[in-house]
Amino acid sequence: MTTFSTAEHGESQENDRKLTVFGPDFPFSYDEWLAHPAGLGRLPEQAHGSEVAVIGGGIAGLVAAYELMRLGLRPVVYEAERLGGRLRSERFRIDDGDRCSDVVAEMGGMRFPVSSAGFYHYLRLLGLSTAPFPNPLTPAAGSTVIDLGGKTWYAEKLEDLPALFTEVAQAWDAALEREFGLSGLQQAIRSRDAHRLKRMWNRIVAAWDDRSFYEFVSQAEEFRSLSFRHREVFGQVGFGTGGWDSDFANSMLEILRVVVTECDTDQELVVGGVEQLPLGLWRREPEEIAYWPKGTSLASLHPDHAPRGAVAALRRCADGSIAVTEASGEVRTYQAVLATCQSWLLTTEIDCDESLFSQQMWMALDRTRYMQSSKTFVMVDRPFWKDRDPHTGRQLMSMTLTDRITRGTYLFDNGEDQPGVICLTYSWMSDALKMLPYPAEKRAELALNALEKIYPDVDIRSHIIGEPVTVSWEADRYFLGAFKGALPGHYRYNHRMYGHFMQDTMPQAHRGIFLAGDSISFTPAWAEGAVQTALNSVWGILHHFGGSTHPENPGPGEAYPELGPVELPA
Repeated sequence: MTTFSTAEHGESQENDRKLTVFGPDFPFSYDEWLAHPAGLGRLPEQAHGSEVAVIGGGIAGLVAAYELMRLGLRPVVYEAERLGGRLRSERFRIDDGDRCSDVVAEMGGMRFPVSSAGFYHYLRLLGLSTAPFPNPLTPAAGSTVIDLGGKTWYAEKLEDLPALFTEVAQAWDAALEREFGLSGLQQAIRSRDAHRLKRMWNRIVAAWDDRSFYEFVSQAEEFRSLSFRHREVFGQVGFGTGGWDSDFANSMLEILRVVVTECDTDQELVVGGVEQLPLGLWRREPEEIAYWPKGTSLASLHPDHAPRGAVAALRRCADGSIAVTEASGEVRTYQAVLATCQSWLLTTEIDCDESLFSQQMWMALDRTRYMQSSKTFVMVDRPFWKDRDPHTGRQLMSMTLTDRITRGTYLFDNGEDQPGVICLTYSWMSDALKMLPYPAEKRAELALNALEKIYPDVDIRSHIIGEPVTVSWEADRYFLGAFKGALPGHYRYNHRMYGHFMQDTMPQAHRGIFLAGDSISFTPAWAEGAVQTALNSVWGILHHFGGSTHPENPGPGEAYPELGPVELPA
């Protein structure tokens, strides 16, 4: 387990050898910007105390609100459901169902790559602890079971599996190195060599903008020399975090970003639940803060320490300000508004003036593709899966990857004599849609039926305590999906949304509304992308109010003209 100590933004860091999410599209060192003793910037005194609307209380909204508050602005957070967004830790109910246990199920983000330098900056800030996530074939998992085509293999390391699996892994690694020069890209990231990284990445973007993940897997010479069965196994078992066939339609660029920055490996969980991070930022009283008195927090700037409710409409006023109408009907006006919600909500849940964005931007926002995701968890009396079979010496149950309805099953140990948690099923896309019509009890039953075929001698049901908990993010009107998934040819859309915080060349009618979050990120599904886009918006809002960064600590806006994502021909 790793425990981080509390620190403010001035801690020193050594990054030369560390692989982080430094680009590759925009190679800017967000963690170094955050850590610099000069801070993120300064506002003119007349801007102090100005209100900024922040729509969405997820990690992007709360990171941005926290930093805007530290700069001396007054963020007004609007949240339709509960703070945390997709960083949602659900506590299991016990006894009569009215009391909650200390055991949590991570309904949204649950595994966080250590390369997420910006995200981990805020974990350190709050003194939160992490532990290795039990991904397949990792020491944290202990053991892994792969069940494909009705055949089951037990492994504690890759070498325990048949040669077929090693051949798939080797083909994947070799294809990435030959086609993209993976090791060179990663070395440029480790050394924070922005210009070298841009030269390499820009060539890749131009060649692969309109090509899919499946095209790469099926056409790479390393895979062409193997059988279709190898590609099938790759789709079912995948790399790093499990099966990837649900991503086959995605852009290869999106998958490559994940691999280059090692978002698929070396991941950790947040002990006690990741929801502690957004809630901690909401309550935190920073030591270094402009304008506001010591003891100020985001919570204290809101009546009753609660965010405002759901947003129903956004309108441009005659004086250039933006009117935000709540579902309650109350209207407040702001000189700047930050929308961190899922981009589709700007055309479905929120009635927006079309004039707030260009038609090209509306097209990009509306064409953003979201992926479905379903999870079902149960609490068990103890980590019984660690018991050893007296005949085989194997664990009774393992982290499990399968082509059955469960797809991925994860086991979470909270201590030898403490209740544990089983994520019975974690599935995406069509596999998630199979669960959509059913309540939690039916979903758990379907998953248990599948697992009983893999573990016929293990009585999982006898260990379950309490009721199952489940989520289908696509069924929630305020999310409409779990995370963004970019399709081939969407690079131009991504570029429009990501660079929207740079507003100096925009018509006046389009300024003052900013975007951040998973929808805007080049690395969706990873909290680091939400953090980075939040920090972009902080720079944009600082600039909007006439503020500036310190000369010794330039921000993303200063770096963007030189290091921003490559623009492809129209």
